[in-house]
Amino acid sequence: MSEISWEAFLKQAQQKLADAGIEDARDEARWLVRLIGGVSSSDLIARGDDPIEASARTRLQNALQRRVAHEPLQHIVGETEFFGLALTSDKRALVPRPDSECVVELALETIPRDADYALADLGAGTGALLIALLKQRPQTTGTTIERSEAANSLISENLTRHGLENRASQFAGSWSEWTGWSICDLIISNPPYIESAVIPTLAPEVREYDPMDALDGGADGLDAYREIISIASTEMKPAAWLVLEIGYDQEAAVSALLKENGFINLIHRKDLGGNDRAIAAQQP
Repeated sequence: MSEISWEAFLKQAQQKLADAGIEDARDEARWLVRLIGGVSSSDLIARGDDPIEASARTRLQNALQRRVAHEPLQHIVGETEFFGLALTSDKRALVPRPDSECVVELALETIPRDADYALADLGAGTGALLIALLKQRPQTTGTTIERSEAANSLISENLTRHGLENRASQFAGSWSEWTGWSICDLIISNPPYIESAVIPTLAPEVREYDPMDALDGGADGLDAYREIISIASTEMKPAAWLVLEIGYDQEAAVSALLKENGFINLIHRKDLGGNDRAIAAQQP
């Protein structure tokens, strides 16, 4: 592999990413150089004409090839940031999105700062939602409910990474098999909510790399909500909160399901893009 300078690689990467249809190709090229090459923006200015050492050049070329194939940047780097926390992220679970942070913010509104609450995260994926809550509310404990063996291994790594393995337990199975509904003060979930017919139209970063069972919500996208809300309506303890992430067009449908199942005190929140994204509801 021939020598190439930092500046030349940056220009090459930007062009290849743009040709592949990657949005924000300029920023992503710089992220690759910074995250994979270990070179800051200031270093790039000072060392732009210097040749890239062989080991870094190999890492960068491999990373660029993966990103051109639309593999998520988070998978290539091996981590992502969520609610100010660095989390290990790879093909084992859905990549946590910034829009989901408003779901955590809504849940935190229902948890007093000194509350000794029991929390649960249904379909936990990376464990991002529960980990964010536990870090913000040090007196709480929690449980992740996740049926994917691969995702459970990722959750374990992230709990350990943040020193939470003694405050959180893991249930390996589906939420319909889990028996802890009645002991939780708050249950949070980002369930699969994409309509089955829509999945082929999603960006390749999502449809080809995120686990399908974390995306497919059935014909109308509401299958998981029906199951969760039905179980919660009979199993959750009085005054407990259920907090759900929703699709941008699902506020009315999910609200109706909650009301039909007896939930009260519904609260809604929008994401950074102004779309409906979170609903909280309370057991009477």
